[in-house]
Amino acid sequence: MRLEISGVSHRYDQMEALRDIDLTIEPGEIVALIGPSGCGKSTLLSIIGGMLQPSEGQVSASGAVPEGCLNPLTYVFQDFALLPWRTVAGNISLVLEDHKLSKVERAARIDEVLAQTGLSDFRNAYPKQLSGGMKQRVGIARALAVRPAVLLMDEPLSALDAQTRILLLDEFSALFARTGMTAVYVTHNLNEAVRLAHRVVALRRRPGTIKEIHTIDVPIDQRHEGDPQIAAHEAALWELIRDEAIAADKELEHVG
Repeated sequence: MRLEISGVSHRYDQMEALRDIDLTIEPGEIVALIGPSGCGKSTLLSIIGGMLQPSEGQVSASGAVPEGCLNPLTYVFQDFALLPWRTVAGNISLVLEDHKLSKVERAARIDEVLAQTGLSDFRNAYPKQLSGGMKQRVGIARALAVRPAVLLMDEPLSALDAQTRILLLDEFSALFARTGMTAVYVTHNLNEAVRLAHRVVALRRRPGTIKEIHTIDVPIDQRHEGDPQIAAHEAALWELIRDEAIAADKELEHVG
């Protein structure tokens, strides 16, 4: 599915969060959104996903969706939002139960995404028995169960420890390379952006506007922790946002 973001601006009362965003996301492309705190990354993601109506402009989608797609635009958040009284399989089943699927079809989808995310041996476990990384895997599996055309990811690794984050980055890389899915990934972490995205959109401070779009031409499945190419791209992105990130941080300290 192709997404076309045209002239999108947004205000919260008198505060201008985004101004005149134009961006096209092609099928099979991973786009990361980065920028200083308060630049409107999550606001833009909410607009793309239809959860928020922009003050101006529009988002349009075109093209085919995957076979069996139940929800073209699907979110993965940093908050795992798992129901504690349901098992892993039960939490995944939740997103399928309002759709016209037979029990056999629903079971097949659950088996499929459990295998994709390495959770097959944990299907009967409850959230309290899982680590943070495993809980986020369940969140990913739940999103994949509806076979989305576009995955919208809002800082999905920010609540995890460094070791777990690195492991899940490797798994995300393999998943994106294997499935060829389209995704928009919001993050404060430049390493995550460089490891996962084909293009990285750097936003300025409020009101958020596009400062630059940085292309990473290394195949996603060939990017590894400690690779000099990855480090060079990460350094280039930091140069892009450093001054504004420092200014935004000082502004937050002053407010605090």
